[in-house]
Amino acid sequence: MIKRMLKSYDYSLIFAVFLLCGFGLVMVYSSSMITAVTRYGQNSSYFFDRQLMFLALGTVIFLCAALFPYKAFANQKFQKFLLLISVVALFGLFVVGHVAGNAQSWFRVSNYGIQPGEFVKLTVILYLSSVYAKKQSYIDNLGAGIAPPAIITLFICALVAAQPDVGTAFIIALIALCIILCSGFSGKTLLKLVLLAGIVLVLVSPLIYFNWDSILTEGRMKRFESYQNPFKDAGDSGFQVVNSYLAIGSGGLFGLGLGESVQKYGYLPETHTDFIMAIIAEELGIFGVLFVVLLLSFIVLKGFYIARKCDDPFGSLLAIGISSMIAIQSFVNLGGISGLIPLTGVTLPFISYGGSSLILLMASAGILVNISMFNEYFDRFKRKQPVNTTKAKENQYKKSINF
Repeated sequence: MIKRMLKSYDYSLIFAVFLLCGFGLVMVYSSSMITAVTRYGQNSSYFFDRQLMFLALGTVIFLCAALFPYKAFANQKFQKFLLLISVVALFGLFVVGHVAGNAQSWFRVSNYGIQPGEFVKLTVILYLSSVYAKKQSYIDNLGAGIAPPAIITLFICALVAAQPDVGTAFIIALIALCIILCSGFSGKTLLKLVLLAGIVLVLVSPLIYFNWDSILTEGRMKRFESYQNPFKDAGDSGFQVVNSYLAIGSGGLFGLGLGESVQKYGYLPETHTDFIMAIIAEELGIFGVLFVVLLLSFIVLKGFYIARKCDDPFGSLLAIGISSMIAIQSFVNLGGISGLIPLTGVTLPFISYGGSSLILLMASAGILVNISMFNEYFDRFKRKQPVNTTKAKENQYKKSINF
């Protein structure tokens, strides 16, 4: 059985994840070596060493998630526990949270920061996947099927946005929307949802109007202004985007060479986090950018393929949620540095520096690999067994692992 399970793992997906992480390590060192010395007074390998430690921890978590049966995450008590911990952590940020990047979204433990909002993404994915998988028989019932989990998710998004971390809240909302849209309801129910959303928008519009100044603050307005025309105020609101353009444009086809970036010498802020792709473009050119984009695309498309192939509603929705998270976060990051959308301060999956983000992504990737393994395992099982005995043996094995 163990031998058959090992053969069922998708090693191309595993290889893609670790190849991205390894490439990210190299680029974290290259992009942060100057910042570590001049801005933080540390040695040049400071961020590289920390990212390597995060990756080592993430690898352990990845292996545990890849080996642990994903179906166990659908347990209702476990789901309630995760939701409770997430809500308590988000409320705790308002009391003892550490402010970084104008958002009180971190817990500071010694010399390390923990960002609960990152882990809430996976909590929401697990919760919505489990709930909607169990509601398949009455998924078209708005009141009992779709609405309650959606309201809980909106509450969580509001807590994250209040930090304020609008970028993370926006990503969580989009991930939830992807899971809800794929939950299996009919077109008629979709029309009802659109009408309900319109009614809610009309009802809250007065609240938005009278609180417009607090919702769209001066800092957020500057982000929209820099998005429309970053060169209008290149020394202030458009500073990051303009220097990102310079980094991307100077890289050309083959780049200036690994470690040869000019923009990382204090011109482009957050070179090892939000704007690491700009440094990749400058040092490795279009080929470096394509390398990252193609690997990310492979992981996302592989995830949707796993979801399409999975017979279990929970596994399918879980794979959709994880794949959507990686796709949305990648688009928001790349869209921000290229000027397609306003900047949100979102990191690039598997590449950017950040412990919370990397650990979350490795755990998510491990779960995705586990779903893929069980899909392939049962496909192999069916092919090798006589038709009249396949179902009985399959059910017996599923029962033994709480499937």
